[in-house]
Amino acid sequence: MTSTPGTAPGTPPGGQSRLRRRAGTAAVAALLLAGIPVGAAVSADAGTPKTATGPQGQKLTVSATTGLDPAQQKVRVQGEGYGLTTGIYVALCKDNGDNRVPSPCLGGADMSGGSKTSQWIVPPGDPYEGDLAQAFGPGGTFDVEIEIAQKGDGLDCAEVACSVVTRADHRAAGDRTQDVRIPVAFAGQDPGDGGGEGVDVPAGTVSYKSAADFTTAGKPLDLLLHPDSKKLYVGADNLPDTADVDERGLHVLNPENGASESWISQAPGSTGALRASAAARIAGPLPGDGVVYNYPLRGVGSAKSGDEAATGVWLAGSTITDIAPGTTPGTVLVAQGATLSEIERATGTATRTLTLPGGTQFAADPERGALWYTDFTAGKLHRVDLASFTVSGSFDLPGGSGGMAGFTETDPATGAVWVGVGRSVLVFDAAGTLVKTLVGKDLARDAAFDTASGRAYVVWQDGGDLSDPANDNNGTLTVYGTEDFAVAAQDLSLPGNHSQAGAASLAVEPGGATVFVTSPAEGKITKLVRQVSPLVTRAPADLTAKDGEEVAIRAEGEGTPEPTVRWQVSTDDAQTWKDVEGATESALTFTARTAQDGYRYRAEFRNDVGTTRTAAVTLTVTAATGGDTGGDVGGNGDASNGAGSTGGDGSTGGDGGTQSGGGSTTGDSDSTGGSGSTGTSGGSTSTSDGSGATVGGGVAGGTGTAATSGGGSLAATGATVMSVTLAAAGLVGAGALVHRRARRRTEGAL
Repeated sequence: MTSTPGTAPGTPPGGQSRLRRRAGTAAVAALLLAGIPVGAAVSADAGTPKTATGPQGQKLTVSATTGLDPAQQKVRVQGEGYGLTTGIYVALCKDNGDNRVPSPCLGGADMSGGSKTSQWIVPPGDPYEGDLAQAFGPGGTFDVEIEIAQKGDGLDCAEVACSVVTRADHRAAGDRTQDVRIPVAFAGQDPGDGGGEGVDVPAGTVSYKSAADFTTAGKPLDLLLHPDSKKLYVGADNLPDTADVDERGLHVLNPENGASESWISQAPGSTGALRASAAARIAGPLPGDGVVYNYPLRGVGSAKSGDEAATGVWLAGSTITDIAPGTTPGTVLVAQGATLSEIERATGTATRTLTLPGGTQFAADPERGALWYTDFTAGKLHRVDLASFTVSGSFDLPGGSGGMAGFTETDPATGAVWVGVGRSVLVFDAAGTLVKTLVGKDLARDAAFDTASGRAYVVWQDGGDLSDPANDNNGTLTVYGTEDFAVAAQDLSLPGNHSQAGAASLAVEPGGATVFVTSPAEGKITKLVRQVSPLVTRAPADLTAKDGEEVAIRAEGEGTPEPTVRWQVSTDDAQTWKDVEGATESALTFTARTAQDGYRYRAEFRNDVGTTRTAAVTLTVTAATGGDTGGDVGGNGDASNGAGSTGGDGSTGGDGGTQSGGGSTTGDSDSTGGSGSTGTSGGSTSTSDGSGATVGGGVAGGTGTAATSGGGSLAATGATVMSVTLAAAGLVGAGALVHRRARRRTEGAL
């Protein structure tokens, strides 16, 4: 939008940093990385891996972004949707913020072409494809590895914020459309995302809220969100409050609205005859659709949506206390008290049996060939090797002896086993070492894991005895990171969810956007949806503009629900703020006037969860100089650009240079003599002495001193221009890219 002078703030691209290099006697030519604006929407949920979206819809993914090894960490960097006409660099650099050069960068002069600290990706058929660079795949894709470290080549990520970035290569140094960055942090650090200032809750705060209650499945006992059909399967018992209907059985619901799609109430009993049976525990999904489940007392059945009745077998022995998928198709693992068996589902025949010292509940980890058997009475956790079907280890449950039984679940991503005992959750690693104890105010009843985000969800139920001061009749949902066990979302109160009528259970949609929690006492399933307070993903920077110049300011934010934005201005050095009328879009353009000099501006993002503001930026407005001349002669002939955008605006350096009124130095027309003066007229630049010339990406030999244009491409040396072999060498600490051996001399590449 465009505002009237004096009413709207702005930050023009002309405020970008300029890069120059002076003549030296024996320096190697280098490729300068230009400033990278934020320009990328980074997920508020900062799990690992992390993905960012660029200004043209590019997607950049880094395999690991937190807890990186300070000595050396190999990370996989993938991209898609990049332009097939522009080469890019992939590197780790200091993140200097919006519209600032990301330097220094990790790397060093690589004369062999074997460096892995950076990667150069070019369009197919590019002259540099081969030894120096690799080509984009179809659709502008790439998949590379780089080796990064916390410190090196003038970069220390322990002291500064660092990001893995992509940007246009030296031949399009002023092109900001390829800029995407993802903040990273080494062990002991937090990622330097920034994110803005949260007004009521911290920026990027994750929480859950109730979206709906499903009451069509009786008394819910267990849940499974089918990975293929996406249907919500509910194991249910009869709810006494609805005496006119016996709701026992397996219910299939539409997870969007809770509508009942199927109800399988009949299963074979001890004689093989069908009878009404509750679905006590769901073992796991069947391919495509359907589940395997346990029905009281000793039934193992299977059914899918649309079935009139379940098929199943009735086992001999005692009551089934737990069930899980077996080690081969067609089998299930069954606990009958302390007896563990693997059963053929078709016949009920036990193929393997093991009796443990005690216990009733287990969790299988087929990925690692382990099963964890919990004996709450004795305070023991036993590890069973699934290959040999023998006990391979026993471990103490601290404080677990005689504790109230909760749950036993394994994290499929890490192999850790989470055990709920009373008001605690004990977390053991895959080797059986206790690594964390999580303490809640209620009884730990169930856990579920989302491997996509690395989150663990725990439902805690109130004891339900209101004569106990520790009880309030309300349960809790908590969310933790599975690597660091840090709280990953605000705790959510679950009113009325208590343990008097049965244990609560959980199901989590992949990605964690939706969570389902049962409340047996109330006969309902609550659908919870994730919400995130606004997080700033692109912030403005301080601006400098000339009176009458058209300027732009931009900020971007994300959140759930999608936040709205409004711009605010302060005319008294941030003492008071007022909204800019009509400024409700991410981009704002207007004409800068001297009356606005010193004004401060910020963007405010809002959604239902909270409000987040960008840091305030300052607009500096200078008087317009200009005129009819094409540029005067500078005293010492040191040329530089006026506005800092690619190609400059025709200003000259030295002691006496002035900016031309309409001239513009662009492309390959800017040249500078070794010791002579430089003048501008009508948009062209000439030298009176020397023959060296460097602008944009072009190079001509000679002994003149060369100055780069505003975007910063290649800096030439004061000596004779070096060969491509030396100029294209690797990533150097000052933020300059030096890439690998060239096989030919290419005009415009240096």
